[in-house]
Amino acid sequence: MRFTSERRLDDGVLEREFTLGEIPGLLWTPPSASAPAPLILLGHPPLGLRTMYPRLVDRARSAAADGFAAATIELPGSGDRPRRAAAEQARADMRRAVEAGEPVGDEIIDALVLPLVDRAVPEWQTALDALLALPEIGGPVGYSGGIISVGVRLAVVEPRVVAAGLFAGSFVPRAILEEARRVTVPLHVLLQWDDEGNDRQASLDLFDAFGSAEKTLHATMGGHTGVPRFAGDAAARFFARHLK
Repeated sequence: MRFTSERRLDDGVLEREFTLGEIPGLLWTPPSASAPAPLILLGHPPLGLRTMYPRLVDRARSAAADGFAAATIELPGSGDRPRRAAAEQARADMRRAVEAGEPVGDEIIDALVLPLVDRAVPEWQTALDALLALPEIGGPVGYSGGIISVGVRLAVVEPRVVAAGLFAGSFVPRAILEEARRVTVPLHVLLQWDDEGNDRQASLDLFDAFGSAEKTLHATMGGHTGVPRFAGDAAARFFARHLK
């Protein structure tokens, strides 16, 4: 891990950009801490870190206010990272189906999501190795938001992730639905009830499949961008219970 820049935000949070091989990322740490801070990995959609930065830094500042470090990395094929022709084709196929009002078939979902999960999860694990080697970061570790299929896989294969807060999404491969039965960490799943891009029943089916003994579905009225502030407060309380 190589830090390429750092600055103090106006609330004292230290923000550092880093690279991990070809992977760019961001790390935020609280203004002061008497012991290594627990860590929340901030997932996000594949729109690029620059595009997602305002939302990510808000989430990181909230985490820091609760005493947590937060970190994120650029997803494969996102931002300035190289594109994959197969992924671009799958994305175009999905866009055409959605614009035509047609169902998005399993073949398209698998082609778009599964290769991304297969590449992104090992990168998250590599980043986690580097982050936990820093003296200011300890454990435990939580995962928050982003592509739900990535969160499912990470919760299954990464024992250092002890709790996950996930954003419900319906474009989930059947293979990931089966993996969800092997998830055992505590879960907090946010569902926007009227999300125009989300099949509500598919989200409920995925929630039902999770094998966790503790799993909470936090459903609020509104569309994809209408997440109320108190929903974030509930997620913060979830991480405070499991990471402190």
